[in-house]
Amino acid sequence: MSFGGEHGVRIGLSAVVMALHDRALCVLTTGSGPDLALPFGPFDPVRDRTFELSLRAFVAAQTGFRPGFVEQLYTFGDAGRASPRPTPGPERAREVSVGYLALTREADTASVADALWTPLFDIFPWEDRRSGPASSVPISSALMDWAGHDDRRSARVQSLFATGADHRWNEERALERYELLYEAGLVPEAARDRDQPGAHVMPGRTMASDHRRILATGLGRLRSKLKYRPVLFELTPDTFTLSGLQSAAEAVAGLTLHKQNFRRGVERTGLVQPTGLLSTGTGGRPAELFRIRDADPHSGQAPGLALPAQR
Repeated sequence: MSFGGEHGVRIGLSAVVMALHDRALCVLTTGSGPDLALPFGPFDPVRDRTFELSLRAFVAAQTGFRPGFVEQLYTFGDAGRASPRPTPGPERAREVSVGYLALTREADTASVADALWTPLFDIFPWEDRRSGPASSVPISSALMDWAGHDDRRSARVQSLFATGADHRWNEERALERYELLYEAGLVPEAARDRDQPGAHVMPGRTMASDHRRILATGLGRLRSKLKYRPVLFELTPDTFTLSGLQSAAEAVAGLTLHKQNFRRGVERTGLVQPTGLLSTGTGGRPAELFRIRDADPHSGQAPGLALPAQR
């Protein structure tokens, strides 16, 4: 949809569709070029009554996948965002994208050739701290080199990447970490958007336009919601073991959780109940299967889950 002619505004929609597959958090991506892309498309007010209906329609058309849980994220409207890099000269129609977070319980095989489920930590490897902070050390070092003697920059690096004993990792700040790496020129998108030769960059799959920023926004939102809404159950099967539930939480948070404290936290919420059945697919002793209680998990009274990190 476009307003104001050549110099107006085009409204598009971008979808961050997430699922768990083989205990990895994955995002639905499209495109056959070198850069990954999120499913995206224009808003058609003639065809669709709402943004959400439009989003569901083009995600299904582009990927063959129909999302379940959907929530609006943010509106992204930086100048030049529709191009691989900012367009020089007079600004033409501004592309404004409304981002959405969508969750599903199973990463079904997409039915369109160039649509696939991409492990999220292939795109943001520094967000996976399940094996400890070692994966962030090269990034922190490069950022401190960039900060130099600038105290404000150094403080941001230390706060966001938890360098030093005075700082603790906050998994919800995924967007801030990506934006800091972008500002420092340590992700390929920064060189591309500034039309500059690429310098030393950090590992991680690149994405078209500002889609990695949109994805970081979705990751931060999901991690935040884990603690105050039972959204984790939008990603899990109908029945699950407590160890499987913990693995799902760890895959989203990018953290290793304390087993006993996590289980005590789950019990305190009253969200799950035993099914009376045992799982035989654990590879060891049969484990008890649970399911979410019949109460509406989307009600304002339904709590989230505590994420007690292993220290």
